[in-house]
Amino acid sequence: MRVPRVHVFFLSGLALLVSVGSVLHAQVSAEEARKRELFLRARETIAPAPVATPRSEPVRPKPRPRPTAPPASTVEKPPEPLVLPPPKPAATPRQTPVPRSTPKPPPAPKSPPLVLLPPPREENTRPAPVPAPEETPKEIKLPPPRELTAPIVVEKSGQAEDEGLAPPPKRERRGLFGWGGGPSYRYLSRSVRDAIDRAPVKRGRWQYVIVHNSATRQGNARIFANYHRNVRKMQNGLAYHFVIGNGTSSGNGEIEIGPRWTRQINGGHVASDYLNNIAIGICFVGDFDRDVPTRAQLSALEELTDYLRRRVGKSKGRVLIVKGHREINPRPTSCPGKRFPYRWMHRRFN
Repeated sequence: MRVPRVHVFFLSGLALLVSVGSVLHAQVSAEEARKRELFLRARETIAPAPVATPRSEPVRPKPRPRPTAPPASTVEKPPEPLVLPPPKPAATPRQTPVPRSTPKPPPAPKSPPLVLLPPPREENTRPAPVPAPEETPKEIKLPPPRELTAPIVVEKSGQAEDEGLAPPPKRERRGLFGWGGGPSYRYLSRSVRDAIDRAPVKRGRWQYVIVHNSATRQGNARIFANYHRNVRKMQNGLAYHFVIGNGTSSGNGEIEIGPRWTRQINGGHVASDYLNNIAIGICFVGDFDRDVPTRAQLSALEELTDYLRRRVGKSKGRVLIVKGHREINPRPTSCPGKRFPYRWMHRRFN
């Protein structure tokens, strides 16, 4: 029976693999035997490690028994007095001796260098002048002081001199039926003129006439005086010297005179003490931010101002200057109102 060639090759390859495997197995077994022998030799040389003994627990001290409180029946002994040792005296600090420095002798003064001067000549030598004896001053005899019989009056610096009182204007007699003579007045009554004349007016004191409005649509001098004294707490009452009515609480164009004029004291209508002392205040009844003054009020202002100029005379060579309140007041104000005729007033009086 003939075996195929493929089978021959397979069997020869298989035999070759078996032979190679047996050789490798023999080598591996020899290598393992050598390693095992080396391991056993190394094991014999290793010393056994010491066995750790268990730690013994520390012995805790037994707690001391606490003293029990004595029974209530026992009597406590008073504590013995504490005797303290006497205090030791404070040790005084030792004073370190200060080394005394031996004073050094002062240095010897240096002698100035010798300078040889030539001998003086005989012609230049003159005897020193002998001072003349001082004359004793003669006594000055003063006359004996005289006794002053009149007292000495010392005036303050800057005080205005008293120029005396200004005389009232002369009144001219009017002729028959009112013709001729002085000016005629429609609103300046005889009683008001007499009160103006009786006031002790000083020469040169009054320099301005300041026009105001009451900012009310009605009122008179009595109502304003009550308001100024009780509400504004003004000691002298009515702040103005004169009031001109508008026909509500007083006559239209009626001139009322206040006590500040009759007593000749300063007004209270301007925010300046200096101006209040030299300015005459005239108040119109009315609110001229909404209304305008009546013709009678303007005519009364003309008559009153013209008469006051004649009554007070000139101050520093000028007659009374007429101003609105807002034109001279140090603080801003709308008085006597935005509808007051300022142009008419400046054209008529200045």
